[in-house]
Amino acid sequence: MDSQTSQPSQAPHSPPSPHTFQVDLRGLVDLLSHHLYSSPKVYLRELLQNAVDAITARRATEPGAPARVRLSAEGGALRVEDTGVGLTETDVHNLLATIGRSSKRAEGLQEVRSDFLGQFGIGLLACFVVAERIRVVSRSARTPGAPPVEWTASDDGSYTVRTLPDAERPEPGTTVHLVARAGSAEWLAPGRVAALARDFGSLLPYDVRIGDEAVTDLPAPWDRPYPGPAARRVALARHCHDLFGFTPLDTIDLSVPLAGVRGVAYVLPSAVSPVRRAGHRVHLKGMLLTERAEQLLPDWAFFVRCVLDTDSLRPTASREALYEDETLAGVREALGERIRAWLTGLAAGDPERLAAFLAVHHLGVKSLARHDREMLRTMLPWLPFETTDGRLSLEEFAQRHPVVHFTRTVEEYRQVAPIASAQGIGVVNGGYTYDTELVEALPSVRPGTVVAELDAETVTAHLDAVDPAEELALSGFLAAARARLDPLGCDVVLRAFHPLSVPALHLDDRDVRHEQARADAEAQADDLWAGILGSLRGGAPRARLVLNHLNPLVRRISALPDPELIGTATESLYGQALLMAQRPLRPADSALLNRAFIGLLEWATHSEDGPA
Repeated sequence: MDSQTSQPSQAPHSPPSPHTFQVDLRGLVDLLSHHLYSSPKVYLRELLQNAVDAITARRATEPGAPARVRLSAEGGALRVEDTGVGLTETDVHNLLATIGRSSKRAEGLQEVRSDFLGQFGIGLLACFVVAERIRVVSRSARTPGAPPVEWTASDDGSYTVRTLPDAERPEPGTTVHLVARAGSAEWLAPGRVAALARDFGSLLPYDVRIGDEAVTDLPAPWDRPYPGPAARRVALARHCHDLFGFTPLDTIDLSVPLAGVRGVAYVLPSAVSPVRRAGHRVHLKGMLLTERAEQLLPDWAFFVRCVLDTDSLRPTASREALYEDETLAGVREALGERIRAWLTGLAAGDPERLAAFLAVHHLGVKSLARHDREMLRTMLPWLPFETTDGRLSLEEFAQRHPVVHFTRTVEEYRQVAPIASAQGIGVVNGGYTYDTELVEALPSVRPGTVVAELDAETVTAHLDAVDPAEELALSGFLAAARARLDPLGCDVVLRAFHPLSVPALHLDDRDVRHEQARADAEAQADDLWAGILGSLRGGAPRARLVLNHLNPLVRRISALPDPELIGTATESLYGQALLMAQRPLRPADSALLNRAFIGLLEWATHSEDGPA
């Protein structure tokens, strides 16, 4: 933003010199409030940043200079005073009236550029989001002979500059006065100002106060000395509760000295979705930058919330988020290593705390173990899996079974788990997130382990065959049952297995389901697509309905003389087996269940003179 400027006045007290912003200030306020900043509350952060930067600039040449920031709010007005480097009249025109310029570019201050938090010009103009008038009184520490200068601006785009008598401000520094605009007085209320100042500035390195109350609270909670580890854990848990509203399962130190990062990660006490991006609190050189930093940690570390202070990461233009660059990528990797080391330490020396953690966050650890063989080897004895022997670790399960069978879906597991367990086949449910990958990776960290996917052939092979003479005697029953299920692409076989309470078992695999889906699509497609889908037909794999010869109900059905009634009963067993496996039903399956139910009702209620 360009502006008309005037030369510094030589008189000790000059009349106001009118100037006009060469920009639509109302449009600028709308841009700042609706597109750049997430909330009007950032105006106070900008004021604190300006004050801290001014003190930093002065201390670059005067290490012993006072470092104070004082805030006072009353009657819809706010005053912020600092003991910083101050401004001359030329500085006022160049810095305050020119958006995009920054005091960090001022002559003689380039060498301390990295110590600054923000841009003075745009930061002060951002106050128009809540103020209708801004008045700045400043005296330069770099030009001792320069008189104090006053800059007064209104939200209509005009401003005036004048020099003041020395008595108006005898010491170097700057005082900013704000008067609230209509509808924004709440943002300048004493209670709101105090809360915002503590939130934004609690870790600032200088003495910041509102009235007599200290805003800063140093050292940071993670840097304070404590009587012992237990006292430190309690204090940090209290800090987490005050900050995030929950009491953590544990705390993890996040110290990366080379990157200028210090802080702590709090382990969430309840499970969260792995796809949910947690928001972390990040302070930049003590000033709160954001409460919603999502890209700070690796994706797998979704089970922690962080608060940290850094002097190396870059903020975005709004200074409310982190800029994605190589530095952030390096910090993210380093913080991930700290969390990984914490997990390893628990596995080696604190199994009770590890068990409590895994009871809530085993999914996050499994996610990490997929990409980190060392972590998989470390955590394998502890990671829980659903198996036919109960909830066990892969290590314990592999010790019990020479072959670790697994299913890729929950539906497949529910289909075979009761029968496999009764037959002594160990099966791991690999249908949950990450579980199949981890089971397949087991031989790489446990040499000699045999891992195999369980399919229908394997289950059928473990079921006892029926005596050939008995099966031959039931050939008529089996023929009627097979004829009824053949249109559904399902075979019927007779086996003897436990538990006796299960009359029938529906077995298929992914090839069968793919073929069924292809056949259904072909039946509904037009001639062109039907031809294409027909060309994709494979070896026509078929599902199996395994009838339990030991089950009393199956024995009674097999003795029925009526083929039609056998068919209806077989359809009922087929539907019941699908429901027991919790499989999604196709339209044909639903129609079959309805037909079988009605058929059984008709048979149960038929009269002696009517048809069976």
